[in-house]
Amino acid sequence: MRRLWLIAFAVALVATPLRAEDRLNVVASFSILADFVKNVGGDKVNVVTLVGPNGDVHVYTPAPSDAKKNADAKILFINGLGLEGWLPRLVQSAGSKATIVTASNGVTPLQHGSDADPHAWQSVANAKLYVANIRDALIAADAANAAVFRANAERYLKELDALEAEVRSAIAKIPPERRKVITTHNAFGYFAAAYGVEFVAPVGVSTETEPSARDIAALISQIRAEKIPAVFLENLSDDRLIARIAAETGAKAGGTLYSDSLTGEKGPAPTYIDLVRHNIKALTSALGN
Repeated sequence: MRRLWLIAFAVALVATPLRAEDRLNVVASFSILADFVKNVGGDKVNVVTLVGPNGDVHVYTPAPSDAKKNADAKILFINGLGLEGWLPRLVQSAGSKATIVTASNGVTPLQHGSDADPHAWQSVANAKLYVANIRDALIAADAANAAVFRANAERYLKELDALEAEVRSAIAKIPPERRKVITTHNAFGYFAAAYGVEFVAPVGVSTETEPSARDIAALISQIRAEKIPAVFLENLSDDRLIARIAAETGAKAGGTLYSDSLTGEKGPAPTYIDLVRHNIKALTSALGN
């Protein structure tokens, strides 16, 4: 009877979720990175995100509450590669003793002029490096749960392997001459390098304002000259302009590509895997014959 009671007690311990105060407190600088950490940490970590879903990590201004989040953390996960320019000031104001872990360590950076391109997660192979770095950092901080972190990482890395195969299979179905799009995002360099889709910057179109008639004329000329099959321009809110571009060039209006942030739970990209699948679907739909 005593043996049965002990077995039941052990099962109850395993089945009972850890209380928040028993978990490892960590901070992730933005939503995509937080998703990686949650997949590896599982219920052994409490993840706080500084720049949440639909937020712009490039222009983020830390709030006073962010200093408190960092002060309580054991680990602060950052992307690095110049993405979080606001971070040193935040860390200083928080007086944090958290270990800062750069999740992009091991990535071969692409360059934008003299600056590194920080959007390394747009290649799934790079995302796997992020996951490995996160796994190792969690094990170093909480050795008692090393086996859990290794198992979670192994499971998630297999999911990323499958995602990589999905991406390559989808791109392979697009004729090579059609693997070219115009986008106002300057965030897909790693995707382009990994999967062979060319992302072309639009001539004369700002990401902050509605383009003028002259801008649209220049854009139409560019699409024709470079034989670009699809256009992703999120700042074109006037459907008539999009219809005009499509009618005069034959290019498809591709909709939205997600680059720097996840969406909320009810959006099309609440996780990193959802984000990549959404982008692939949008690209193949726009570029396919």
